[in-house]
Amino acid sequence: MTPLLSVHGITKSYGGHVGCADVAFDLYPGEVMGIVGESGSGKSTLLNCMAGHLTPDAGRVVFDTRMDGPRDTVTMSEPERRMLSRTDWAFVHQHARDGLRMGVSAGGNVGERLMAVGARHYGEIRNKATDWLERVEVDPARVDDRPTTFSGGMQQRLQIARNLVTGPRLVFMDEPTGGLDVSVQARLLDLLRGLVRDMGLSAIIVTHDLAVVRLLADRLMVMKSGHVVEAGLTDQVLDDPQHAYTQLLVSSVLQV
Repeated sequence: MTPLLSVHGITKSYGGHVGCADVAFDLYPGEVMGIVGESGSGKSTLLNCMAGHLTPDAGRVVFDTRMDGPRDTVTMSEPERRMLSRTDWAFVHQHARDGLRMGVSAGGNVGERLMAVGARHYGEIRNKATDWLERVEVDPARVDDRPTTFSGGMQQRLQIARNLVTGPRLVFMDEPTGGLDVSVQARLLDLLRGLVRDMGLSAIIVTHDLAVVRLLADRLMVMKSGHVVEAGLTDQVLDDPQHAYTQLLVSSVLQV
């Protein structure tokens, strides 16, 4: 099977500070990869290099495109990468406000993504937006309300609807449950797990929360100081960590 995404030697430094160093892995269709580590470990730098938000100093990010097969997204033209981010890719930010237009209605936020890929019929766009609000457990009656009137959890669910309405094949998630109350986190995780399964999504999830990767990720990479120190099946890594740093992460959770 051809990997959906192949990461080869991704490296990014900021002056003398290593963001990430020589990271490589393959992600297959329908697979969820978790990336964990403490703040400053390099996980967000790696995610942003893969998603095209940062240009790596070295390495390739090869995506199996629908039309042209495997392409290195690092060397893609900006218009090509922008179209990829509207169609086959999605990015869920930790803070929903970074992924939403706060001055546009809920329905407008979802509809904008549809219009970006060519949808023009107002009634069909509105109906699909309303359907997606319901799918992410936002009251469809609030289709004309602005995100500023929503709770944090509702804003995050709206951001997910905006991202998934075009049926992407790969979703990048940066701390998707960060900053939310525990009860809200649990509900959001259940929603994400159902959507990933029902849509057959591939996903890369960056988080410091081991419970999130335990629930969502098939495989796990542990990062420290920009380097991957351990990788494997999620349950295997968490139940029998081999690296001292991974053991520390797991034990710190158990002690809480």
